[in-house]
Amino acid sequence: MGKTTGFLEIPRHDRSYVPASERLKTWREFVKPLSGPEVREQGARCMNCGIPYCHNGCPVNNLIPDWNDLVYRDNWKGALSVLHSTNNFPEFTGRVCPAPCEASCTLNIDDNPVTIKTIECQIVDKGWTEGWIVPEPPARKTGKRVAVVGSGPSGLACAQQLARAGHDVTVFEKNDRIGGLLRYGIPDFKMEKAPIDRRIAQMEAEGVTFRTGVHVGVTTTVDHLRADYDAVVLSGGAENPRGLDLPDHNLSGIHFAMEFLTQQNRRVAGDSEADAAPTGTLNAMGKHVVVIGGGDTGSDCIGTSNRHGAASVVQLEIMPQPPARENKALTWPDWPLKMRTSSSHEEGCERDFAVATKRAAGSNGKIEALECVRLEWTTGPDGRQRMTEIPGSEFTLKADLVLLAMGFLGPVREGMIEQLGVALDPRGNVAANTNDYKSSVEGVFACGDMRRGQSLVVWAIREGRQCARAVDEALMGESLLPR
Repeated sequence: MGKTTGFLEIPRHDRSYVPASERLKTWREFVKPLSGPEVREQGARCMNCGIPYCHNGCPVNNLIPDWNDLVYRDNWKGALSVLHSTNNFPEFTGRVCPAPCEASCTLNIDDNPVTIKTIECQIVDKGWTEGWIVPEPPARKTGKRVAVVGSGPSGLACAQQLARAGHDVTVFEKNDRIGGLLRYGIPDFKMEKAPIDRRIAQMEAEGVTFRTGVHVGVTTTVDHLRADYDAVVLSGGAENPRGLDLPDHNLSGIHFAMEFLTQQNRRVAGDSEADAAPTGTLNAMGKHVVVIGGGDTGSDCIGTSNRHGAASVVQLEIMPQPPARENKALTWPDWPLKMRTSSSHEEGCERDFAVATKRAAGSNGKIEALECVRLEWTTGPDGRQRMTEIPGSEFTLKADLVLLAMGFLGPVREGMIEQLGVALDPRGNVAANTNDYKSSVEGVFACGDMRRGQSLVVWAIREGRQCARAVDEALMGESLLPR
């Protein structure tokens, strides 16, 4: 603990944003970093708690007080080493993680947690700027070959760890570029793609082979992989979207969020419109947009729609509006349910809660409105929440474009999973535990959203690292990789 009274003397000061009027004109990141002295000062606020709850709040168990202290002491290279000891890609989490570590910070008891996410991001960004981040090839090769299917954060973390353990690793990706939902799900204004490209170059120098345009289970069989590799890791995403049950309408204009977001990411990457939108262009310019779903994906649709120049954006959530603040005595240090307003919400959006969508209305084959009803949520005799429609609360929303962002139902079953015949858990994910990450099929492992369902980037990285150790141990009988 570098400054014993730092948390008493120094107020919380976090990164700021470029004004909405300016950032809506571009697809670039708009977070304004702190200066080096400001970051050091924020690091001095860390209390180095006897029980650092931030460790438990962080899925990868980042050694947060350690690198806070090193930053305060101006030992940035040491802080980077400690940060990388638990997290392969802190530049990803430093940009898109919701920071459960900050919710668990002792200083969050009075709503002034250490700016952990900001410090993390600036440690790794400085590492890249200073040239401290270099390939770490293995000292020896094992002769074992591992196929990693899916190049999102779990697949990349797993592949990098296995390559550093000396295995020959090949990452298979069905899309034309590496990165999974980091590449084609998260908008560039939240995370530009250069950080992914830097890591790919590092991993290639460490011996990882990347193969794009290979859709396992479609363009190549799983049996082919199992025959050619000593182990196969399933690390794809939970890409089966939750649909909206509406009466038949035969109207165009209702789309899943990922179709909308992926198109825009491809445009930003320089793809032609024909390549970016092979099934037809989705653009919110001049349209009344309704986003159904109140999570991060819905927020990304809002920010993208506003950058297109939407006439209006409304976000609907089926659950009731959460409280403005949580009851700390009941929730801390766990992740709290409370009202959260993202930067995309601040850019322009109307939000409505406890609303169900009943029908789509339109003419000439195009949607023009949604018929909705308000809901009342009550606790049933079994203690579970249940919803009932409020009589007479029906209303209509103008809608030219409807984006469904209601979550995902696990991985797509057709193709790879059906061919493998792996056991699934009750939620439809590939069944595997967090000790050995083994599926029900010999030599096949599963991690990330493929195993746990839709989740955070930081959870994907954690599972990819742990799965790598499990694979290494299965192949070699022991492993020196960390969990």
